[in-house]
Amino acid sequence: MCAKIIPKNLTTEQKDNRKDVCLHLLERIQSDRNFLKNVITGDETWIFEYDPETKKQSKEWHTSAPPRPKKAIMSKSKIKSILICFLTIHTEFVPQGQTVNQFYYREVLKRPRKRVVRVRPNIANNWMLHHDNASCHMVISVIEFLDKNGIPVDPQPHAPLI
Repeated sequence: MCAKIIPKNLTTEQKDNRKDVCLHLLERIQSDRNFLKNVITGDETWIFEYDPETKKQSKEWHTSAPPRPKKAIMSKSKIKSILICFLTIHTEFVPQGQTVNQFYYREVLKRPRKRVVRVRPNIANNWMLHHDNASCHMVISVIEFLDKNGIPVDPQPHAPLI
């Protein structure tokens, strides 16, 4: 199997959109020095699970006759998991076999919302969510949930078309 790198060429409209979003954020930062302290970034990523057993943990009592087991380094397993992370607030693993769709993501959004009130009460009424344009983030039911619960979202430039 061969993987090709596909260049992401932006149209003039996409470049203008990105420029507008960046200028808007820059204006917000200049007018409110604490703006970035109120932003919580959320994203999903695939991670490999590792065997946490160290050399010391894997030691076994053996006589001098049989060879001793060797454990040089932690080994990366073939198991991959999705981790959803809202920086400094909340992280959780997605259960095996579960896809991150609009319904699952909407349920996940309830947990960091509650945790902000508990962990960072100083921004509880004035925080913003910053996440990318993944399809599960931009679907109408998630946008309505965020709007209904008073969670503003930082603008994100539109992704380039491939």
